[in-house]
Amino acid sequence: MTWLSRSILLFAVALLGSRAPAAGPDAAVPVKVSFYKDVRPLVQLHCQGCHQPAKAQGGFVATEYAELFKAGNSGKEPIVKCKPDESHIVQQITPQAGKPAAMPKEKEPLTAVQVETIRRWIRDGAENDTPASVQQQAFDDEHPPVYDGLPVITSLDFSPDGQLLAVAGYHEVLLHKADGSGLVSRLIGASERVQSVAFSPDGKTLAVSAGNPGRFGEIQLWDVAKRKLKLSLPLTFDTINGVSWSPDGTKIGFGCADNTVRAIDAKTGQQVLFQGAHNDWVLQTTFSLDGTFLVSVSRDRTMKLIEVATQRFIDNITSITPGALKGGLTAVALRPTKERRMVKRDLETGGGEQLYNELLTAGADGTPRLYRMHRESKRVIGDDANKLREFEPMPGRIYSVSFDSDGVMFAAGSSSDGSGEVRVFRATDGAKVSTFEGQKGAVFAVKFHPNHKVVASAGFDGLVRLNDPLTGRLIKEFAPVPMAKK
Repeated sequence: MTWLSRSILLFAVALLGSRAPAAGPDAAVPVKVSFYKDVRPLVQLHCQGCHQPAKAQGGFVATEYAELFKAGNSGKEPIVKCKPDESHIVQQITPQAGKPAAMPKEKEPLTAVQVETIRRWIRDGAENDTPASVQQQAFDDEHPPVYDGLPVITSLDFSPDGQLLAVAGYHEVLLHKADGSGLVSRLIGASERVQSVAFSPDGKTLAVSAGNPGRFGEIQLWDVAKRKLKLSLPLTFDTINGVSWSPDGTKIGFGCADNTVRAIDAKTGQQVLFQGAHNDWVLQTTFSLDGTFLVSVSRDRTMKLIEVATQRFIDNITSITPGALKGGLTAVALRPTKERRMVKRDLETGGGEQLYNELLTAGADGTPRLYRMHRESKRVIGDDANKLREFEPMPGRIYSVSFDSDGVMFAAGSSSDGSGEVRVFRATDGAKVSTFEGQKGAVFAVKFHPNHKVVASAGFDGLVRLNDPLTGRLIKEFAPVPMAKK
């Protein structure tokens, strides 16, 4: 018998010896349903948006195993062990008397297999098999996160009126007075990792992109004045990145680890844009001056232009020639400008006239670059025709860039071998203005204050620093989270 014949025989024996899946609706459901592996992800994706401590609709919370057994305002038992037909959760997710399932409210219903997974788990005793090593404390206003060490800070944003500074923390966003003189509020949500924060143009709402790595992503919208969660929208199966607002405050754009760029309606949470032109994680987004276009950057080394109304991919703004960009792009910012002149768009990208927009981008090669948004010349293989200017390279990878409100200067923060740096450049001529004092670790977030006189920065060492952009002088540094008492 040849080696090939023997291999085929062994493969056939393996197939014959394997158990064929059961027929019918249970075919895709494991024989033994696991709460941790099978049920918990369904609850996170479909239930926690409306049923979490920060937004417990109907008086019901679904973020912890024990909470699933506590009746909400209906007074009905959510889960009756071994009795799925008597469990209110099952009744809510199952079509009744020819009517669609009541839950999830105003969203796509669970599939038949997903419903059957929950039914079988309850039928078999609704056991909790979550490993002790991964069980986590539930956090809410009465039980906020306790920090034994400073967390890595991934994002910062000043409110438009300059009064508040939002800082990304663990399971929360911390609102500070903009001068660093005190903590104002803690916005505690379901997601353990907060990737980005952005105030709406009117400052009334804070958008947060977040999630639990490898499990679910979440967009949170917080009422800034009331410190209340307005909307929680679970999406995808990984954390969400680079949240941004349209200039009129009606839409929110963001990037996902499934290589998609998306946008939602800021009031309803309804998805209004879905674009899959990227082929790697999308890390940052920004809208054009008039909100007509959404721009995204990705680990795939491209900055892409998307038309919002049609959801259509228009153009690669950066060169796609191999070697033109050495590594992925991690940061993008629209240059604010009072210049409203129109430019004619190349016929290749649709033609017509658009407002003149400029975009700053940077990433793995540490070089900030300024681009025009709309192509003004015919594409030639190997060109980088949209590029306006390159700036002095910074050490390592640039994670964040931020313009002042007039678009005259910008700050960029980088990371290299555990150390970090923040520099300020003039956008007009490329000159370096300053290098910041006091940086001690990788920098992941920078943000200009609306008054032009302060730049906030933060990153790996967990401290927030406020520096003078003209001189680089350190004005103040502070720990943004309350530390555990020892």
